[in-house]
Amino acid sequence: MNSIVVVLAFAISFILGVIMLPIMIPILHRLKFGQNVREEGPQSHLKKSGTPTMGGIAIVIAMVIGTVPFIGMDLNNLVVLLVTLLFGAVGFFDDLLKIRHHQSEGLKAWQKMGLQIIITVAMVLYFGLTGTGTAIVVPFLGSVDFGGWFYPLVIVAVLGTVNGANFTDGLDGLASSVTIVIAGFFTASALLLGSGITASSLAMAGALCAFLCFNCFPAKVFMGDTGSLALGGYVAAAALVLYIPILLIFVAFIYLAEIISVILQVGYFKLTHGKRIFRMSPLHHHFELGGWSETKVVTVFSVITLIGCMVAFAGLMLAA
Repeated sequence: MNSIVVVLAFAISFILGVIMLPIMIPILHRLKFGQNVREEGPQSHLKKSGTPTMGGIAIVIAMVIGTVPFIGMDLNNLVVLLVTLLFGAVGFFDDLLKIRHHQSEGLKAWQKMGLQIIITVAMVLYFGLTGTGTAIVVPFLGSVDFGGWFYPLVIVAVLGTVNGANFTDGLDGLASSVTIVIAGFFTASALLLGSGITASSLAMAGALCAFLCFNCFPAKVFMGDTGSLALGGYVAAAALVLYIPILLIFVAFIYLAEIISVILQVGYFKLTHGKRIFRMSPLHHHFELGGWSETKVVTVFSVITLIGCMVAFAGLMLAA
């Protein structure tokens, strides 16, 4: 059965994505759903203004349809889909407001974070009160019960992952490429642990591969917050379903580095009244302004993610 899932879940979502996106991109153009590029970002990105955004809709639809036939294998696929859809919905409304007001900011920061916190707390409570409860896998050691510490630790991990994915979506093909590698890790981990979420993971990988065909440099469409928040939701949910959120430190290292770079930059800027640690944050812009091409940043960050996933998988094998 797993071999069928490997072929079909990926194939269904990939084929749907490849069919949908050429139809969707002209529609987004006609609706004037174009990206509003931040003026404070790299000047080279200003030419991307007007490129259709909200392509993440295609990612989510393709993933859902690719997963649905296999939900019966493991109901956790439904949990992963639901969390992906909920975070994607937050991004969808954020994107709509950006387009409506013709600016790079949509939902207010407190609104966006508030909705994320509500979804995250509900998800963490669900996992903490069901299944294996507050026990999670620690790499190289095995399952450890964190008791009450489970809740704050996992809430921080989920919010960090979701917002890290959001910050990672800043270069053509970056978030897509990094998350394809992560989806591959969760597929292998699910097979190792006997979980049926191979279906949702392969469906996500297929949807992202299809999207990358149109999102690689130079991008014909962007995923928007609809896509990036959905990706973060998927990664966080898959980690929780497998009870391996600690492994996100390795698996989603790029997400983590991106969000930490923003926190450090903003904090240092305020403390020193204008000084900066990085040329620009998030981290990918620092390397871009240092002379790296977009494709080089995407390649290097993807390789780093692959290495992190290999380390995490080795730790999982020894802990399983």
